[in-house]
Amino acid sequence: MKAIVCREIAEDIGTVRLEELPSPPLKAGEVRVAMRAASVNFPDILTIQGKYQHKPPLPFTPGMEGAGDVIEIGDGVTKLKVGDRVVGGAKTDAFATEVVAGENGMRPIPQGMDYIAAAAFPAAYLTAYVAFYRRGALQKGETVLIHGAAGGVGVAAVDLALHLGARVIATASSDEKRNFLNQRGCHLVLPSSGFREAVKEFTGGRGADVIYDPVGGDVFDESARCIAFDGRLLIIGFTSGRIPTISVNMPLIKGYSVVGVRAGEYGRQFPERGRENMAAIDRLAAEGVIRPYVCQTFPLDRAVDAMRMLQTRKVIGKVVVTM
Repeated sequence: MKAIVCREIAEDIGTVRLEELPSPPLKAGEVRVAMRAASVNFPDILTIQGKYQHKPPLPFTPGMEGAGDVIEIGDGVTKLKVGDRVVGGAKTDAFATEVVAGENGMRPIPQGMDYIAAAAFPAAYLTAYVAFYRRGALQKGETVLIHGAAGGVGVAAVDLALHLGARVIATASSDEKRNFLNQRGCHLVLPSSGFREAVKEFTGGRGADVIYDPVGGDVFDESARCIAFDGRLLIIGFTSGRIPTISVNMPLIKGYSVVGVRAGEYGRQFPERGRENMAAIDRLAAEGVIRPYVCQTFPLDRAVDAMRMLQTRKVIGKVVVTM
């Protein structure tokens, strides 16, 4: 098999290499998957740089999620069979031509999805689902402000918020990204800074009921000044590179909540709800509500180029590595 291998923690993600490796052994309860596509996510980059909370032992293969075909099953496997088209993943291993995973780590690709779309949707849409359905309680008719809305988790948030019947304000850093968001159906699209007054004007002075923030930094600071009373400021991540702080008198006086969203950890803490969440996004995908947008694909030997495209903020939606 071939895989992208990280043998040293380094700021430069170009230190990873495509290598020929022996196929990993298959244990009881595991399946072997011939990978067809794998999605690129910010944690892939951060893990190579040693900046992510999960720090796998060296060497490791990056890649959180992907899709492919089951080509072998271990003893005791009952949910999957050879030939099944599956999607799934863990914190690493997806940037490879073969992956061995526990059968619970893979599930059938939703009906009507190809491998590329299947690889692109799980993490982003699961994050948005947990944010809006479980943590933020977004209601029909409420106004949601979505930052980084042209990125993978941002597009997912836009799609689910529109599906819920919310009024969607989106921010993005370039004209190209803002044009994309207008075409996606957002009600108001703004630059990623200086949005405060426009949000207040759009909401009649009230502010946004829910704010979805995967950016952090200055975006969070400005968001805290245009959120409605009883609003929910959802913390998704810090792609700006700065983890912001807040004086607790602000949510006290303005009566809003600051809520952390970690979709994977939510499922680990509440396993039954986690299974319900996954089933829900699979159902939405099969119904066509989820429409992941993939702006570009790269072959496995150009996985570093795919990660650099994400690192330099040139991606709209998702970028996918194909095998």
